[in-house]
Amino acid sequence: MITLHHYLVLAVILFCIGVFGVIVRRNMLVIFMSIELMLSSVNLVFLSFSRFLGSTDGQIWVFMVLTVAAAEAAVGLGIIVALFRNKPTLYVDEVKELKG
Repeated sequence: MITLHHYLVLAVILFCIGVFGVIVRRNMLVIFMSIELMLSSVNLVFLSFSRFLGSTDGQIWVFMVLTVAAAEAAVGLGIIVALFRNKPTLYVDEVKELKG
């Protein structure tokens, strides 16, 4: 039987993979996908506690996080495409257009 502990361990593993992707990788798309993976792991925690406690509050927060993730995807991909048109690289170390 799958318990709350199993869901939390899976969420921690997914979150650690996302943090590892943000820290180690230098490609903007990989960093972007790693942030989305971290948001998904937080959603898994909200859903697992919501089911464990018998409340719908966690499910409501999941909709909020999904809304933020969708907005981040739209804006983030727009910025990445605009940067790629100006300079054909997506490595964070080589892109200096965002510095003031």
